[in-house]
Amino acid sequence: MSEELTGNILIVQDGEPTPTVNSTLAGAVTEALNHGCIEEIYGGLNGLRGLLSEEIIDLAEESQQVIRGLRVTPGAALGVSRGAVRRPEEFERILTVLSAHNICFLLVIGDRESMEACARLSELAAAKGSELRVIGLPKSLINDLSVTDHCPGYGSVAKLVATTVKELALDATAQGNHDFVSILEVGGGHSGWLAAASSLAKRRNEPSDPPHLILMPEVAFDPDTFVQHVSHVLKTHTFCQVVVGEGLADTDGNYLATSIPAEMASLPNISGPAVYLRNLLEQHLAVKVQCAVLGSTQRCAAHAASQTDSNEAFLCGQSGVEAAVAGETGKMVTLSRGDTDTYSCETGLVALADVSESVKTFPANWINEDGLSISYQFYKYASPLTAGEITVPYENGTPQFVTLVANRVDKRLEAYTVA
Repeated sequence: MSEELTGNILIVQDGEPTPTVNSTLAGAVTEALNHGCIEEIYGGLNGLRGLLSEEIIDLAEESQQVIRGLRVTPGAALGVSRGAVRRPEEFERILTVLSAHNICFLLVIGDRESMEACARLSELAAAKGSELRVIGLPKSLINDLSVTDHCPGYGSVAKLVATTVKELALDATAQGNHDFVSILEVGGGHSGWLAAASSLAKRRNEPSDPPHLILMPEVAFDPDTFVQHVSHVLKTHTFCQVVVGEGLADTDGNYLATSIPAEMASLPNISGPAVYLRNLLEQHLAVKVQCAVLGSTQRCAAHAASQTDSNEAFLCGQSGVEAAVAGETGKMVTLSRGDTDTYSCETGLVALADVSESVKTFPANWINEDGLSISYQFYKYASPLTAGEITVPYENGTPQFVTLVANRVDKRLEAYTVA
C-alpha cells in the first residue's frame, strides 16, 4: 500500500466527445467525494490544451443533481481540446499549472492521442521528482484502443448505428419496388468497427435482413462487384440497404472521394463515399438512391445510449480515482469481460506507455468470405455492449440535459501564450 498522498484532484476531458464521456466524469467526481485525502475536486476546461491557459473550475461546487445529470447528458461538459499537446514546453507548462494548484491526482478522459500525452506527463513528472499521479480513463467512438476489451463510448454508438439501420429499412420498405437503394455512411476512419455495428440490426438466423451489404474499410472496394451485388439483392428484395464506413478505399488504397479539392482527398472523414456510391449506382442501374450520413450525431445521441456503456463509463471514472489514491500512476483503466456465458465486466490497469503502441483493428476473421457481411463472432462481442437504455428526463417535449455552473478557480500564474 502506497503512503497516503493528500492534495487536490483535477479531471480533464480530451479528444472527441462520446455519448457517455460525461458519465465517466460523473463517476470520477462521485468517487473523489469518498476520499478524505482529496481536498479539492477540480475540472480542467477545454482539454489538456486548456490547462496551458490555467482554465480550471471547482467541481465540488456543482450540485449532486447536476453530477447525476451528467450520466445522461451528451457532449463533454468540461470541453475538449482542439489540437494535441506535443511540444516539450507545453508539458512543462502543464506541470507548472498543476503544481501551482496543488494537484496531486490528474485524471484524463481521452483517446489514444490523449493517453500518449498522459504518458509523457507522467514520465516528466517522475523525472522531476514530483509526486503527481497520472491516470488515463479511456473513451473512443471507434473502439481503437487495443489494450482494453472495448472502449466506453463504442457501445452507445454501435446501438445508434444499428437502430438507425432498422429505421431506415422501414422507410425504404415503404418506397422500394425492386428499384430503391438506401445508403448509410458511418464514421470510423480507417476502421470498420462502426460499419460492423450495423449488422446488429439483423435478427438472429435472418441473414437476409438489412443491411444487405456492409462496406468495410478493411475490404478493398471494387465498383463492378458492388454494382453486381446490389443488382442481385434487388432481384429478391424490394430495396437494398447499404452501410459504408467513411474510410472505404479502392484496391489502390484511394479513398472514394467526390468533388473535393485534391489536397483534401486523402482525408476519410470528408471523402463522402455515400455520394460516390450513389453516383455509381445511378450510372449503372435504373434505381433511386437515397443517402444518409450520421456524422457528428454519432457522438452526441444520448437518447440512444446504452445502459451498459453508461454504467461502464461511470465505473471507469470511479476506478481511476481509486487507482490514483492507492498510489498508481502512469496507468490507464481498462475493461475486461468475464469468461461466463452471462456478460460481466471488470476494470484493470495497463501502463500508459503501452497504450499508443498499437491500434485495435477489426478482426479479419469476423468478416465473412463475401467481404460484405459480418460473422456471428462480432455479434457475441458487441451485442452485450449495446444492452439496456438510459432514462433521459424530458421537459416540454425535449431532453433535459444539464450544464455545469463552472465556477472558475483563481489563476495563480502569469498568462501563457498558446501557440
